[in-house]
Amino acid sequence: MKLGVTAAWTAPKIRFGLALLGASLASLVLFGYGALRNHSFDYNYLVTNLCLAWLPLVFAAWLSALLKRKLWSSWSALVASVLWLLFLPNSFYMVSDFIHLQEVQRVDVLYDAVMFAAFIFTAVALGLTSLFLVHREFAKRFSPVGSSLWLAAIFVLCGFAIYLGRDLRWNSWDVLTNPGGLLFDISDRLLHPSAYPSMLLTVFSFFIFLVGVYGITWTAAQLLRPAADHKQR
Repeated sequence: MKLGVTAAWTAPKIRFGLALLGASLASLVLFGYGALRNHSFDYNYLVTNLCLAWLPLVFAAWLSALLKRKLWSSWSALVASVLWLLFLPNSFYMVSDFIHLQEVQRVDVLYDAVMFAAFIFTAVALGLTSLFLVHREFAKRFSPVGSSLWLAAIFVLCGFAIYLGRDLRWNSWDVLTNPGGLLFDISDRLLHPSAYPSMLLTVFSFFIFLVGVYGITWTAAQLLRPAADHKQR
């Protein structure tokens, strides 16, 4: 019994989950010390944004569990997919938080830069992990080209959602609380994209960013898998 418990706690997935929790805790420690040092809770939105960044991973894990016993066309799997896609941009949105770095006068801007980097790195890691889980499900059902096309569409949607959040201040929950206003802004920009150069730049820049970082993530996972399989044998 003891060996079984030990093996469970040393499983790679659990260890990686604990590493993500550890990175989140480290970010919170940096924020807490910065708050004490500056006698201020400036940048407290980093904590909120990090909590939101965990949601895509939760929904991706739920979706992966559902797809082991249900079709993707089932209602529960579709709901999990929509929730995952709805909250996925929150993970990568935190990259844009760097623009707030010098909005207020603080004791040490270098310390704040490290704190921002810790939060943003953790959030991006959470988003990439959730994307990896869904990509694995794509790979079981589509060709490599088909999976890549789905990922490309998701990257574009993430860039567009980040633009809506950063420039127009829309949030994920506005889909339910103010769908009319959100739909108006979206349709206007889709019908007249050339009138919004900042939108095109945001979508393009985040698309390239996500292609790069996720390409590294997926390739590294494939390289490490044979070593992990060999170790298990």
